[in-house]
This record gives sequence, structure tokens and C-alpha cells, in this order.
Amino acid sequence: MEMDDLLQQNGVLANLKAGSKKQLLQELSATAAQLTGLHERTIFDVLLERERLGTTGVGRGIAIPHGKLKDLDKLYGVFARLDKPIDFDAIDDEPVDLVFLLLAPESAGADHLKALAKVSRLLRDEGVCTKLRNSDAADAIHALLIEPSISSAA
Repeated sequence: MEMDDLLQQNGVLANLKAGSKKQLLQELSATAAQLTGLHERTIFDVLLERERLGTTGVGRGIAIPHGKLKDLDKLYGVFARLDKPIDFDAIDDEPVDLVFLLLAPESAGADHLKALAKVSRLLRDEGVCTKLRNSDAADAIHALLIEPSISSAA
């Protein structure tokens, strides 16, 4: 799976304003609902359920909330760069400002794990994260995230 299959340009939110983890997940769910055609509350509930198992705040200002939904036909991604970092209960207790939401069909199996690994490797690259944090335009962020040299290296 290529990153441009996972993340469409209208799935990138630059300078997203959110004051809390719950508000952030609501905003991401609203965008994901537009992309997937699923109900916003259904997506939000899946994300909250996953967060109850343990935080998806992976450290260094990054969170990768994810979940599986039975009515999806493919994997979907939503990326958000927050205007101000927020508390996300991350494993390093640092606030989060880069968030990649990943939604997968219940039947995705290994594809879901491969996509999570790809996103995780991409966001472990400090150079990529610096560029993401310094970009205010959704189209520039999208181009950076789907850049073939970065995606294939990931």
C-alpha cells in the first residue's frame, strides 16, 4: 500500500484547533466521516474504545489513533497538524501536535498492521516531522507525506 492510497488531500488538516484529546478525536472523526461516508459518532466511539486500551500517543509529539470498522471497504488516513500541542496522555507525557488517524476494515488483518508500521516509520523521521511542523498549508503537508522517496524509505 502506498501512502497516497491511504491519505487523500482532503484528509489533511493544517493548523487544527483542538483544546483536548476528546475534542481532537471528535474533529478527526468528523473529517473521517466525510471521507468514509460512515457516521461521525461511530468513528469517534471506535477511537475512544481504542484509547481506553492504552494511549496511541507514541511520543515526541506524535499520536497515531486507529481503529477498525466493519462498514469500511478500504483503509483511510487523516493527518492533522495542530496549531498548538495538546495533552494526549502520550507515553512520554509530552504534548502532541502531529496526529495520523488510521481507519481500517475489520477484515484488514495484516494490511492494518502494515499501514500502522508505515505511518510509524514515517513519523519517526525527525526531518519529516520538522518539515510537517513548519508547514502551514494542507497541500504542502500532503505532498510531504506522500513523497515517494519518504514513503518508500518508510
